Amino acid sequence: MRPEPPNGSAGVPEIFGGGIYGAIRRAVVIGNGFPGAENQCLGLVRALGLSGRHSLYRVLRPRGGINEWLHWLPVSVHKKLDHFIRQIFGGSGLKVEGKKGMPLLGKKNGLLHVLEADAKQIAKVARETFDQYGPLLVIASGRDTISIASSIKRFAPENVFVVQIQHPRSRLDRFDLVIAPRHDYYSLNPQARQQIPWLVRRWITPCEPPGKNVVLTVGALHQADFAALRSAASAWHEELASLPKPLLVVNIGGPSSNCRYGVDLAKQLATMLQNVLWSCGSVRISFSRRTPKKVSKLLMEEFNTHPKVYIWDGEGPNPHLGHLAWADAFVITADSETRLRDWSGSMHVEVCRLPKVPG
Repeated sequence: MRPEPPNGSAGVPEIFGGGIYGAIRRAVVIGNGFPGAENQCLGLVRALGLSGRHSLYRVLRPRGGINEWLHWLPVSVHKKLDHFIRQIFGGSGLKVEGKKGMPLLGKKNGLLHVLEADAKQIAKVARETFDQYGPLLVIASGRDTISIASSIKRFAPENVFVVQIQHPRSRLDRFDLVIAPRHDYYSLNPQARQQIPWLVRRWITPCEPPGKNVVLTVGALHQADFAALRSAASAWHEELASLPKPLLVVNIGGPSSNCRYGVDLAKQLATMLQNVLWSCGSVRISFSRRTPKKVSKLLMEEFNTHPKVYIWDGEGPNPHLGHLAWADAFVITADSETRLRDWSGSMHVEVCRLPKVPG
């Protein structure tokens, strides 16, 4: 069993300590379809004890064809342009999986699961069910969710509490609470002058220190709390507990604007891993869905037959939480913004040593 969290760490946040918001018993998550953003919302839902009492909405962009070149546009503009192109050239236009859903009244919390977020409908349900179910907590993350979340607050200001995760870049007063990783708050980031041109800096983020409605975190929110790790330690005990120690887990991500993945960098990583294999009892390598095929192929060819190394091929249950619970050390590629502070253009890796999980 993993150790218990420090006393008081599981308490109710101060923002929910009084007034109408002390009665929050339900939540909706506004996602963008990307696990990296939605998992942060779900991590907050879990920490607040609202798991099982939330609904997931998604902001959907048009897909396919020329739409892949228009992803930089605000989603509302993108949809209008897609509709215009469809009217002129024909075609299927907006391509999404499933069907559009509309918010409906539910027996427990007043909302049922829907696929596509509609600010007016969500706000309407929040108003109509307020007397019965209390205020609605709205948690959103990702650029495409900003306008939806702020619109919900505008349509139902007395019936919702809106939390925007990740820095919305401007007009933070549109939200009741903004949760931003410290590296996203450029006014406090020493790399800001290098990352943002001086002429546009004031339009991207406020220059003053964060206000009362801004919470800065060291890293991104997540779902890997003590209860989740205890459960994962049990679920993966049979597969991971008996592996020779120390167990090194290697998490390989994918390309970003600051981290280009190529064969040369994959070879560099392979060489670095070869140099530490002697000190490992066993190694487990996992690829992201974003990992380029040329990178995963090279590493699989390099290590697939090595007796110490196991490579997860994406089939079956994702071992990520099991790895977090049982690994002695990690190697993580630096495509995440949180690990780019000393990025120098090469495949930088970080090793983080964690206490072992007793059986």
